Amino acid sequence: MRALTVPAEATDAALLVAYRAGSERAATDLVTRHAGALARFLYAAGAAPADVDDLVQEAFFRAFRRADAWRAEASFRSWLFAIGGNLLKDQFRRRKRWKLVPVDDRELADHADPAADLAATDAEARLRIALRDLPRLQREVFLLRAQQGLPYPEIAAALGTTPGAARVHYHHAVKKLKESCHD
Repeated sequence: MRALTVPAEATDAALLVAYRAGSERAATDLVTRHAGALARFLYAAGAAPADVDDLVQEAFFRAFRRADAWRAEASFRSWLFAIGGNLLKDQFRRRKRWKLVPVDDRELADHADPAADLAATDAEARLRIALRDLPRLQREVFLLRAQQGLPYPEIAAALGTTPGAARVHYHHAVKKLKESCHD
């Protein structure tokens, strides 16, 4: 097999073509490019911290195994998020339990202002509970939009809905979160 040259700033589509042609570097570049965002998404969607790495690994395994199924109608990242989200749903079904939904990686607090620390901890707790209580689709749309910054067409493709429905779910999620966090 001849070595394939992959440009340093290749698109996801070009990397996937190179992977299909046998480039291990292309696969490594795709994993490097998307693993962190996928891990944050899965963690925020309720995956246990101990399960995140396994879910990310399995999502990439399935994506690479079914590389021919990606038609570029959505971005590679949103397709990967859909695979990861489905794995997480399967895991939830198997375990028959739900977990609190963390918002993002937690930064170490600056303990110079205990009152601010307490207020931030209280706000975070209210937000976690409010996120957990959102309907699944609203929660996933909210996380993909607010945390990952995906546009509505990519969210719709990842979750099997329309961009208009994704907008509506996002609007309702924001409204419910505001109500829950300001009570």
